[in-house]
Amino acid sequence: MDGGRVLAIAMESASQLPAVTHEHPFGPEWEVFKVVGKMFLLATEVPGEPVVTLKCEPEHSQALQQRYAEIVPGYHMNKRHWLTIRAGEAVTRELVEELVRNSYELVVEGLPRAQRPAGARLSSREPGDA
Repeated sequence: MDGGRVLAIAMESASQLPAVTHEHPFGPEWEVFKVVGKMFLLATEVPGEPVVTLKCEPEHSQALQQRYAEIVPGYHMNKRHWLTIRAGEAVTRELVEELVRNSYELVVEGLPRAQRPAGARLSSREPGDA
């Protein structure tokens, strides 16, 4: 999949999630998606290469980086908690959509319950649930 398509799929997926805002706090070349004011997706071009940067659990990020050459530590972000997706043959729509949802859910799970958006379905058990 080419880089432009990766960006388009990621941004389309992010924009369909509950309570998401699309902003440009770092300038017009950075597409930033937030939920309740917290970033979960950044899309831009780094030396002419379109990339998407997403929040990810450290263990999951490491496994993905070992499996996909197109997934690397987060560009200009905490390398342990963020990853970057580049263009490549192994990148699929399903992979991009899954990683966008995962990033969104990680941010939502970190919010106090009262701030979590209505309609945000979390795939994992909520912290503190029995």
